[in-house]
Amino acid sequence: MIDISYSPETAAARKAGLPLVALESTIITHGMPFPQNVETARAVEAVIRAEGAVPATIAVLAGRLHVGLTDDELDRLGQAQGVAKLSRADFAACLASGGTGATTVAATMIAAHLAGIETFATGGIGGVHRGAETSFDISADLAELAQTPVTVVAAGAKAILDIPKTLEVLESAGVPVIAYGQDDFPAFWSRSSGLPAPLRMDSPEEIAAAARMRAAMGLPGGQLVANPIPVEDEIPAADLAPVIAAALAAAEAEGIAAKSVTPFLLDHIFHATEGRSLTANIALVKNNARLAAGIARAFAQAG
Repeated sequence: MIDISYSPETAAARKAGLPLVALESTIITHGMPFPQNVETARAVEAVIRAEGAVPATIAVLAGRLHVGLTDDELDRLGQAQGVAKLSRADFAACLASGGTGATTVAATMIAAHLAGIETFATGGIGGVHRGAETSFDISADLAELAQTPVTVVAAGAKAILDIPKTLEVLESAGVPVIAYGQDDFPAFWSRSSGLPAPLRMDSPEEIAAAARMRAAMGLPGGQLVANPIPVEDEIPAADLAPVIAAALAAAEAEGIAAKSVTPFLLDHIFHATEGRSLTANIALVKNNARLAAGIARAFAQAG
């Protein structure tokens, strides 16, 4: 077992048995510029505290895994240059080489499980990229959901992805995909992808109970809780469709590939929507943090 650095707040919460919610750090290093990135991270942490849980933002700093960041560490990460974007394949190498890295969904799940944290709030998961039948570009997030027992709260899959294929891969891997409070699977900035969700649950207690039952049955992996963006913050899918198509065409024309694809597309969409996509992104992350805190409380109460 590796040595983990816990922030004072996270360490105290673990000792007291308080509900914890893991948070990724790529939204800080690869999602938006300083100081907006740090301001948003602090706002999301504040939502979790207001809901009766404790946030644990996860990152690798100088070769050490941190679960929970102090204000100073968060500021330094928000301004750092050349931060690696870590997934399962390169997480261990970053730790071993003394590097600094921000955790994606997959890496955050791994770290949360190592730290005994059962609930994780993010924006949207990665998935099957459009054109994956020739590029084979499929996010490691999907495989991680199939093997690491963490409940992940997201606003569905990112709308830039091939959502039908993403759902097919999750089904084949045996990952429970649970829409919260509706029957449709949400699509990040939009409340509906036009596809039905495999499962629906309407309370944090139901979601926590389902995870406990999977563990009792010896089933591996986590759960994906697809939490729709609030009505007042969504961008309708019909408005986004031509913007996403243009972004994908630009990425292909410029030869963008691998880990560079998602940041490129999100930046293109940000400018095309005059910042509306980022505003929606911040709103949905806060909304997911709120639900994740409720699930973490339900886990803690169930014991």
